[in-house]
Amino acid sequence: MPGTPRKKAAVAGPVSAETREPDPRVEKFLEIITTSLEDDKAEDIVVIDLTGRASFADRMVIATGLADRQIAAMAAHIDRKLGEVGLKRVLTEGANGSDWVLLDAGDIVVHLFKAEARALYGLERMWGADLDVPPEAAATPVE
Repeated sequence: MPGTPRKKAAVAGPVSAETREPDPRVEKFLEIITTSLEDDKAEDIVVIDLTGRASFADRMVIATGLADRQIAAMAAHIDRKLGEVGLKRVLTEGANGSDWVLLDAGDIVVHLFKAEARALYGLERMWGADLDVPPEAAATPVE
């Protein structure tokens, strides 16, 4: 099959949780992120486990801030604290005063929203476990 390894991985889809080697640092980084958000007075902090459901990350953290400056400060603090423990490549989008800031920390993706934007995009509804159909309760065809 022609193509780069990244394209091949994208076509293949997410690797099952049984065959993928988990990164032992994920839980440590997740603790740093959630503690930083709590210290910065973020509201409604939610952690969603994406293991085996998405190829781009193992965890998604969603939190709400009250103002653009608070959200930008939360993002800067997370970036700095992760850098202090050795995670140097944290990509940040939207930190210049928007309703939504995204931090890509490799196996953890952090979404920081204003309340209105969080309600509009509804990432918890999109990625929440309540939408998963368990294998034993697979959908039946309509006749």
